[in-house]
Amino acid sequence: MLRYEYINKEWIVSPAARRVYRASACLSIGLLLGWWIALFEGGIPSAFALASRLLLFIGVLGAGITLIGMEYFLFRFDDSHPLKQMAWVCMMMFPLLGPALYCFIVYSRSNVVRSVCETHVTGRPSH
Repeated sequence: MLRYEYINKEWIVSPAARRVYRASACLSIGLLLGWWIALFEGGIPSAFALASRLLLFIGVLGAGITLIGMEYFLFRFDDSHPLKQMAWVCMMMFPLLGPALYCFIVYSRSNVVRSVCETHVTGRPSH
């Protein structure tokens, strides 16, 4: 491993990482929906203040994990056309929705992730 590579490939493309990123993407979308509901309903009732803080923390943590992981995958492992990559970089500017969509549309269907997951299940590399 080179000195500048502090993130292992297994942290980004492995069956466990795939589950973590998908769950984090769901939390990110949940945070976005909760935020919109709170905006349109005029705030959060005081009875739900403690629970909403916990949910806010969990949603922000999920959004952060998704953002970091998907940006790293985009710049390091994504083998799609450069114009598509540029479009996804622009989508990443919307931190609650862009990385979550990238996770479900590109990352989960990527050949790199698919081959690692198939190798993990069957125990032999796929061709």
